[in-house]
Amino acid sequence: MNAAFSPNLWVDLVWMFHFAFMRDAFLAGTAVAVVAGLIGYFVILRHQIFAGDTLSHVAFAGAMGAAVLGLSPLAGLMGVSLLGGLALGLLGPRGRSRERDISTGMVMVWMLGLGALFLGIYISSASTATNAAIGVGILFGSIVGITGSQAVIITLIGAATCLATLALSRPLLFSSLDPEAASARGLPVRLLGILFLLLLGLAVAESVPTVGALLVFALLVVPAAIAQRLVRRPYAALFLGALLALLFTWTGLFIAFYLPYPVSFVISALAFIAYLVVIAVTRLATRN
Repeated sequence: MNAAFSPNLWVDLVWMFHFAFMRDAFLAGTAVAVVAGLIGYFVILRHQIFAGDTLSHVAFAGAMGAAVLGLSPLAGLMGVSLLGGLALGLLGPRGRSRERDISTGMVMVWMLGLGALFLGIYISSASTATNAAIGVGILFGSIVGITGSQAVIITLIGAATCLATLALSRPLLFSSLDPEAASARGLPVRLLGILFLLLLGLAVAESVPTVGALLVFALLVVPAAIAQRLVRRPYAALFLGALLALLFTWTGLFIAFYLPYPVSFVISALAFIAYLVVIAVTRLATRN
């Protein structure tokens, strides 16, 4: 049963934090949002949205495969997502080409098939209702259902991913904007691409328990897309994307605590509405 809003929003906020599951949700959601906002900027800049989509299916297959084997779905998420990112980096040719999209598509098709297979095996086992609920949770996320230990693990992984992204941001920015010039200057463009896909795999994997494999783009793409429409400077857009993802996540958690709607839906709706508003405002400003 959901709580009711009061005339004092500060009282509502304080009341919400009385519950341990909401404190865990905010902790994990903060880590996921910041990572997604930072990584998402480079996803758009490098035209690798398709790779992000593929890695979300890889993460789903990894989680369900781990569950079938009786292992931790979170461990399966992390491990297989890293392997998926490495595979995309090694299989994809240099540059932005049709061959890269084809190799990415092949990985996605294979992982979709494996995910469907593992989900079918898992649902057909003894505890059908429980197993089906776990499968749905992986697909759509359950940020208010994660445990305190899971929230800590997600936060630690998120902090490491953020630090690695910021450490690579300068050479990654150069190689993303002009790979030929970066290569001529001696930068390991191929290696940077592989490292980025590994970081993207981690970002997707840690997002799945919160927003789910199907809705991961709500935080991975939309905030960064809004930021790139609003500001021109790369680092300003990078941090604005993280700030927007954080704002959508916090607001979504607050609203969903008091209204009977899934958190992932509220976060996705807020991000989508904000993107439409920004498009409308920027177009009107351009015409004037």
